Amino acid sequence: MTLFWIFALAVTILLYVLLDGFDLGVGMLFLFSRDEPNRRRMLAAISPVWDGNETWLVLTGTILFGAFSRVFALALSALYLPVLVGICALILRGVAFEFRANATRSRGFWDAAFGVGSLVATFVQGAALGALGTGLAVQDSRYTGGRFGWLSLLSILCGAALCLGYALLGVGWLIKKCEGRLREAGYRLFPWLLVAFLALLALVALDAHAKSLRILDRWVQHPYLLAVPVATALGAWLLLGGTWRRRDDRPFLASIGIFAAAFVVIAMSFWPYMLPYSITVAEAASPPESTWFMFWGAGLVALPLTLGYTLIVYHVFRGKVLDSGSYE
Repeated sequence: MTLFWIFALAVTILLYVLLDGFDLGVGMLFLFSRDEPNRRRMLAAISPVWDGNETWLVLTGTILFGAFSRVFALALSALYLPVLVGICALILRGVAFEFRANATRSRGFWDAAFGVGSLVATFVQGAALGALGTGLAVQDSRYTGGRFGWLSLLSILCGAALCLGYALLGVGWLIKKCEGRLREAGYRLFPWLLVAFLALLALVALDAHAKSLRILDRWVQHPYLLAVPVATALGAWLLLGGTWRRRDDRPFLASIGIFAAAFVVIAMSFWPYMLPYSITVAEAASPPESTWFMFWGAGLVALPLTLGYTLIVYHVFRGKVLDSGSYE
């Protein structure tokens, strides 16, 4: 059961990052658009899927709470402030998404709220990842790092990198779903975002290795592990070729490949630790009775059901966004 739930947790995290990542990215790009028809197309491109995408975050929290409760307690103690800010930002973003459609004089406020909520929610997610990568101060199974123990140069770099990464996913999604000026603007912006994102990823990697040689040692001792991220990154590079030939699905697929490669690198860098470098996966796992109890509900019902309706929604709304805001 431990292996099942760690695999399920990895899948839910990756799907949340990829799916909610692109609609958060569209939200951040919303801040830089001044054309109302384009803004409506941007919202139409994510409106059928954005709230369903966030379901994967709920499932991630559920798995952590039930199957890895020790990590859930420690991580929430350490990251209480960024988690609270992130939840508030997601709420603000959701309210703004609904209100701006019916607003008249206050539409500018709700537009800004939608963009700022997306930006703040993305940054705190990256900052939380950086804090976990740095390692939380844990003593006698209790967090001892203080209110701002999560804040460091690495967490700030991770927050900024995730903002650029989600924006990259958002641009890829808009290219895939839209036509006209919005699509052309996406093609112009995509290479610049890609370069900036990869540059920040390199800075994050350098800072992480400088703080912990254990990460570098793992890859030196097990060089065969490089095959997975290298293969994923190569696939993303090949897909990028479609960007120059204006194949609209390729930028988004290439962005997914880059994120998948980064995800694999992070996971393999810290394995078998679930909370570097304090708690291993085996130590974090809940008792077998709890994990089996969860399996009959969350494992056999919630996960397949969520995956099923996600696939159905993306299939139904697979076409391009028309000028009217409807789908082909």
